[in-house]
This record gives sequence, C-alpha cells and structure tokens, in this order.
Amino acid sequence: MPADPATFSPGGFLIAAPSSGAGKTTLTLALLRALKHVGLTVASGKSGPDYIDPRFHEAASGTACINLDAWAMTPETLRSLARDRAQGQDLLLVEGAMGLFDGAANGKGSAADLASTLGLPVVLVVDCAKQAQSVAALVHGFRIFRDDVSVAGVLLNRVGSARHEAMLRQALAPQDIEVLGALPRSKDLVLPERHLGLVQAGEHPDLERFLDGAARLCRDHVDLGRLQKIAASLGPQGTGKKHLPAPLGQKVAVARDTAFAFSYPHLLETWRQDGAEISFFSPLADEAPAADADAIYLPGGYPELQAGRLARAERFKAGLKGAAEAGTLIYGECGGYMTLGTGLIDADGHRHEMLGLLPLVTSFQARKRHLGYRKLRPLARLPWSCALSAHEFHYASIVSEGAAERLFAAEDAESNRLADMGLRAGSVMGSYAHVIARAP
Repeated sequence: MPADPATFSPGGFLIAAPSSGAGKTTLTLALLRALKHVGLTVASGKSGPDYIDPRFHEAASGTACINLDAWAMTPETLRSLARDRAQGQDLLLVEGAMGLFDGAANGKGSAADLASTLGLPVVLVVDCAKQAQSVAALVHGFRIFRDDVSVAGVLLNRVGSARHEAMLRQALAPQDIEVLGALPRSKDLVLPERHLGLVQAGEHPDLERFLDGAARLCRDHVDLGRLQKIAASLGPQGTGKKHLPAPLGQKVAVARDTAFAFSYPHLLETWRQDGAEISFFSPLADEAPAADADAIYLPGGYPELQAGRLARAERFKAGLKGAAEAGTLIYGECGGYMTLGTGLIDADGHRHEMLGLLPLVTSFQARKRHLGYRKLRPLARLPWSCALSAHEFHYASIVSEGAAERLFAAEDAESNRLADMGLRAGSVMGSYAHVIARAP
C-alpha cells in the first residue's frame, strides 16, 4: 500500500562545515543541481537569517527554498515549515550557516540546533586545502561534541591531488564514517561576493553554466547514491501550527526587484494561507503599488546600489506618497526603511532624495557593521501587536532623525536592552530589523 501522506516524509540531511568559508554553499548548489540531473526533486532549506543563498538554491534545484531559523522560530514552526516544504519531494537538503555549532551571541540557533530539532543527520564539508592527517581529529571532535547531533558523513573539499585524497581517507578510516566524496580545488567554483554576502542569483552573469559545471564536478567526485542513503525521515507531521506574524493587511503590495529582494517566502506564503492577497511591484521599473492595496511592504535589499534610479522613479514615489496620504499602512525593513526616509547618501558621498515619508537620512559613506538577532516589542498595535524575533545586518548609519514615534522596543540575543528602533509617522513605519517570526 502507498504511504499515507499525513505520516510519510522524504529523507533529508543537513550540509554543515567546521567554519564559514569551507565551501558548503557551493557544494550545496552543486548537489542540488546534480540530484536534479539524476531525476530527483529536491526541496531545500537554509539555516538562519539568509536572503542570498536561498535564491541560489532555487536556481540550482528548480524548487522553492525555505528559511529555517532555530533561534528565531519555535520547534513547532521549524518542523511545520520543513515538513510543508518537503511534502511531495524526493529529498530535503538543508544548508547550515557558519560553523555547525556556531549560534547567536547566547549560543543558541546553530545549524546543530536545527539538525537536532528536525532529526536530520549532518554531512560535514571539510576544507582540506591545508591539512592531511589532522582531518581525523577535526572530524572526530565534531562527531562527539553533541550526543543529539549525528555527523553521518564527510565531504572532503579542495583536495590537492590523488595522493592527498588517499592520505585523508586513510586518516579517517578508523572512524568508520562515510567519506561521501572528495572534490578537487577548482577556480570555477567561486561565486562573486559583496558586502552583505554573495551577489544575488539574478545578478550572476552566467549562473546556469556555473551550476551545471559545479554539478558535473559533483557527479564525478561524490557518491550520490550513498549520500541519499544517509538521509533520515522528518517523521510524522505535528500540529502544523506556525508561530508567524499576521498579514500586514488584506491586500498587501510587496516591492520586489534587485533593490528590494529580501522578503522571507515563509512570511508571504503564510499570509496567503491566512487569506491575504499578495501583489508585487518593481520600484526600479518605476512601478507604483496596486491602487487597491491596504498595506505596502518595502523589504530590504540593496537600494544603495540603485539610489539614483530610485530617486528618479516618479511613478513609484507618487504612488507611495498617495498611499501615505490615504492612510495606507506602509512598512519598510532595512533597505525599505532607508527608502522611506528623506535622503540616502551612497558610498561616494552623493545624497539621493528618497520618498520623504519618514524623517530619516542614512549614509553608506562611513561603513559600520550592525549585526545580530533582535527581540522586538511593538510600541503600538501596528504593524503587529505580538513580540517578534528579528535580525539586523547592515553597514549604513543614521545621519539624522526628525521628530517621530519609535516603532519597536528592542533587545539583543542575550536579552540586553537596546535603544528603541525604527520610526513611525502616521501610517508609515519601518526599522532596520528584518522580522522573521513571532518570538518563541
């Protein structure tokens, strides 16, 4: 008899590494495309507050990618989102962030926490470029560090030669761990980067060629059959309850283009499931939001790279100003928040006039990194009345702020009180924080 879809789940595993820079994103993309080439449908997820990698996942696999954040989301939310994403697929592949056990400032929210919550085995990507027998000590330490995390296989990356590979395999042989593949160093497996991470998938000059080349290298050097056997089932679905913030309105117009690309699919999809109608518009194409929208959402992105075009987008600016005059709820996050301000100063010191809906001037001229998880409490009932989990990551600084109400009371990951965040002027509001979920 066929499996009951309510109790059956495809197998899955989590790709992790001892640290950032080991090549796990490139190998994840290579695996997604290689598995697609052999006829599998593979769902994917990304650990943590990441907007860039999931779009590369989608390009590689041809299916949507979900963010799974073990710091910001409850275990029930994680299980429900993972189960929904994996339903109907052959495999679930989740990419970790940073090192396997690296979490927020309070130590929580690591890829290991995610693997434990979902019951997924870990495939460890090890950068072997500058080591040989020492790989055994490293892998052994990661295998025994936590009893609730199973490191079930290893992918050796940036291997220098056949002799180097033999030395690595010989060192690992006593551990009885699956060595699933050994990939050589290759200049072709390098993705361009900018200050917030990789260049966006839509901006890659020849992404399909890159993905197909990475997949060929993967098929030549990774045992895909053994990799699939490592996968473990997510198990039965729980209550399916997702602790996520409610829709901003009944008809929500969302800015979407390369300047406003940082919206979480799990939020938009849940808003749809809650009955909201979602429409999209492109400020860079000088489009205005839908005239009947009762809420407008300007996500983060890279408006600083397109500030001149945004300053000249007259239909976009008129549409937002008209909506504000009509009392439509307008909410901006990070890049969207800066766009709602009066001016944005780029890295060269040039000021560009923005929407002027909030008394805010921001600048990229003197870069300063602002990074970390945030616990938010709205200071009024809008845009939400519940406590929120969020993340902040930007290099812009506030040059000036005029008189306006604050939007959120804020704490960091260690529950230290921070200055109140964001601004509100009538129905227009925003902050630097990217909201992820209701607070656990």
